[in-house]
Amino acid sequence: MRRVSSISSILSLGFARRTSQFRINLRCPYSLLPQRSLSNTLGPLTQYKGFVAQGKLQHDPYQEKVALELENLLRRLEQYERAMEEYHVNLAKWEETRENQRRRLLMEEAEAKQKTGIWTSVNKHRNRLVERWMFRRKHENVEPGMGKWVSYLNREKKLDSLIGRRPRAPPAPKGLYLYGNVGSGKTMLMDMFYRATEGIVKHRRRFHFHEAMLQIHEHMHKLWKSQVEEKSLQSGISSWIMNLPFDIKVKEWIDAEERYNREIQMKNILPAVADKFLVDQRGDKIGASILCFDEIQTVDVFAIVALSGIVSRLLSTGTVLVATSNRAPTDLNQDGMQREIFLKFVRKLEEHCENVLIGSEVDYRRIIATESADKVHYFWPLDSITINEFENAWNEATRQSGGMITSHTIPVMFGRTLEAPQCWNGMARFTFDYLCGRPLGAADYIAIAECYHTVFISDIPMMSMRIRDKARRFITLIDELYNHHCSFFCSAAASIDDLFQGTEDGTLFDLESFQFETETEGAKLRRDVLAEGNVSSGGAPAGIISMLSGEEETFAFRRAVSRLIEMQTPLYLEGVRYLHPYFQKQQRYSNSSANSSQS
Repeated sequence: MRRVSSISSILSLGFARRTSQFRINLRCPYSLLPQRSLSNTLGPLTQYKGFVAQGKLQHDPYQEKVALELENLLRRLEQYERAMEEYHVNLAKWEETRENQRRRLLMEEAEAKQKTGIWTSVNKHRNRLVERWMFRRKHENVEPGMGKWVSYLNREKKLDSLIGRRPRAPPAPKGLYLYGNVGSGKTMLMDMFYRATEGIVKHRRRFHFHEAMLQIHEHMHKLWKSQVEEKSLQSGISSWIMNLPFDIKVKEWIDAEERYNREIQMKNILPAVADKFLVDQRGDKIGASILCFDEIQTVDVFAIVALSGIVSRLLSTGTVLVATSNRAPTDLNQDGMQREIFLKFVRKLEEHCENVLIGSEVDYRRIIATESADKVHYFWPLDSITINEFENAWNEATRQSGGMITSHTIPVMFGRTLEAPQCWNGMARFTFDYLCGRPLGAADYIAIAECYHTVFISDIPMMSMRIRDKARRFITLIDELYNHHCSFFCSAAASIDDLFQGTEDGTLFDLESFQFETETEGAKLRRDVLAEGNVSSGGAPAGIISMLSGEEETFAFRRAVSRLIEMQTPLYLEGVRYLHPYFQKQQRYSNSSANSSQS
C-alpha cells in the first residue's frame, strides 16, 4: 500500500500558521507552556493528567507512576537548590583561602631555602642578562624523584590542619533511572521533568548518548592538547615567579613545585572533563545541577570508562541524574567488558538513583500514528509516482519559504566541516548515499540536526547485511534528527516496518558500536584521543571493543522504526517550531531585541 504526504501537512513547520500553545507532541508536550518557578510550574504529574484528560495522551498506569516520581523529585529540588547555593559560596571561599595559604607556605619554604645560603653564592655575581637567559633555558627539576611528592603531601597536610578539608555538598535527592521498552514514554516523561526544572535549578543539561560521548571525547582532546601545548611553551620559569625576590635556583624550585601541583591535579583527566561537562563556572550562577541523560548505554570500553569516571564524579559532587535506557543498570554490560569499572559505575548509580521500570509493552508512537495516517511524510516505494510526490513536497516547502536554493558549509565538531549541497532558510536536502554511504558519524548528523529544522532525504534503500555500515549510519542519523526535533521528509524503497530487512542476509550489526567514529581522512578519531589523551594514569588505554548481542541490535532497529513513525505525526510536527534549536535561537534573539527596545 502506498503512503504519501498531503502537501498541506508540509506547512506544519516554521512557516506554518501558529498552532495553539496547548497542542502537544509525544516527545515533549509540556514544552509549549511557560514555566519559571516552582510556584507556577505545572509538574510532570499535573501535566500528564492534563494531557490525558484532553485526549492528547492515552492513560497508562506505568507512565503515571513515573510522572508521580518525577513530580516528587521536582518538589525536593527547590530546597536542595538553596542548600547548594550556600554550599557553592562556602566552597569558593574555601578554595580561595586554601590557594592563598598554599602560596604562603610555598613562599615560607622558599625563604627558608634562600636563608640557608646554599644557592646564594651561585647567583651572587650574576648580572640581569644572565638571569634572563636562565629563565629561558630548558627547565630542570631541582628536586627529582620522590622529593616533590613528599613536599606536596606535607603541604597538603598542613593546609588541611590550617583551613580544614573541602566542604561537603549537602545530601542530594535521589535521581531516577527510567528503563523500559521502545516507545513506552521514557523520553517524553524525562523531558517533561527537564522543562519543569527551568527556573528552579541553575545548571540544567540534557544529553542524548551520542551527543554526550562526543562532548566527552572533545573535552578530553582539548584538555590533552592544552597540557601538551603548556608543556611545550613552558621552557622557562613562569612570569609571576620571575618577579619574586629570590635567587634563580630558589625560583626554579618554586616553578618545579607549581608544575608538579598542576600535574597531580591533571593526572586523571576524567574528573577535569566532568567539571567542564556540566557546571557553568560563572560566579553569578551557583546552585544545584540536573543532568538528564537519554538512552544511556555501555556499548564499548570507552563508554564504560568515560561514563563511570564522569557520571561518578558528577554524582559525588551533588549532581542529580535523571536517565533513560532500554535496560536496567545491571543489564547494561551483558558482554562483561571492563567488569570491575562497570560494577563500580552500577553501584554509584544505585546509590544515587531509584530504578523505575516503565513496564508497558505498548509502543505509543504507533497508536498516535494510526490516528493520523494522512499526515505521513514518508514516501514509498521508489517509483515514478512517489518520487514526483517527494519532489513536489520539496518544491512547495522551498517556495513557501520564499528563498533560493543554495549550498552551505556547516561546522562540525573537532574542527571539521560538512557541505550541505541544497539548503535554504533552515531546510536542507540530501541523498541517502551522501549522508550514509560515506564515512560520516554522529558529529556530522548533530551538525545537520542543529542547523536545519527540516531535512529531506531521498533514495533510501532497504537495508540488510550487505550495506550494514550504511544502516548503522542511517539509524544514528534518525536518532539525531529525532533528538533535535527536526521535521523529516524522505523517499524510501519500502515501508518503515520493512525498511530493515536483516533476516535475508543475517542480523545487522548494532549501530551503537559505530556511532562516534567519524572516519574522514585526517580526522581525529576517538581511538586517537584515547591513545593521546590519557583516560587514566594507569598505563595505555584499552582499544575500542564492541561485542554486542542480537538483542542490542533489536533495540537499535526497533527504536529507529518507532521514531520514524512518530516523526510523521502532527503531534510531533507541531512541536518543531517550539523545540528545534533553529527556532529557539530566533525566539531568544526576538526576546533580546524586545528587551533592548524597552530599555
